[in-house]
Amino acid sequence: MKLTETAVKVLDILEKEYPEAQVTLNFEDPLQLLIATILAAQCTDERVNLVTKDLFKKYREAADFAGADLKTLEQEIRSTGFYHNKAKSIIHCCQRIEKTFNDQIPQTLEELTTLPGVGRKTANIILGNAYGQQAIAVDTHVKRVTHRLGWAKSDVPDKIEFELMEVIPRGRWTMACHHLVFHGRRVCTAKNPQCPTCPVAKFCPKIGVSLKT
Repeated sequence: MKLTETAVKVLDILEKEYPEAQVTLNFEDPLQLLIATILAAQCTDERVNLVTKDLFKKYREAADFAGADLKTLEQEIRSTGFYHNKAKSIIHCCQRIEKTFNDQIPQTLEELTTLPGVGRKTANIILGNAYGQQAIAVDTHVKRVTHRLGWAKSDVPDKIEFELMEVIPRGRWTMACHHLVFHGRRVCTAKNPQCPTCPVAKFCPKIGVSLKT
């Protein structure tokens, strides 16, 4: 069976297993998702959602973040960790959005990745979840699960993205990532994966082998 055919079967199963799968960051527009995604680096989505609940009431436009006081913003996002770098990225990112993109969040990967603090993963999250485009965002769960399934071999997220483009049908890119993330959180965990109860175990070449990925 070709790898793409296997991927389709696995994704069909995961789609039924996790019908509620979606981005777990709370947002109402592309700007909010962009800010939330920057804050989510090395932080749980739950913590980010607690912080943005008040943050988004104060800062409503890119211009608001662009003109924010650095020290004040640092304290407002402190609990997400790495708050100094995140605050600088948010301010510089929104200053570029204000000056270069007329306060509008770009809708292409090429433009999004010109923003300070925005790499391919963040850009793909925006494209896939705020703009409804097909995009593959590789986080730690997607990396771990696709390594174990044999869909990707690289340790570099950007390279994994391109490997998965060859395996996952384009029309399923965005939702595939959500299903893989949910599976990685609940079953195919980093430590003590629940292989005996895994719904896609029969498609996993790692079953019976030490899972160290």
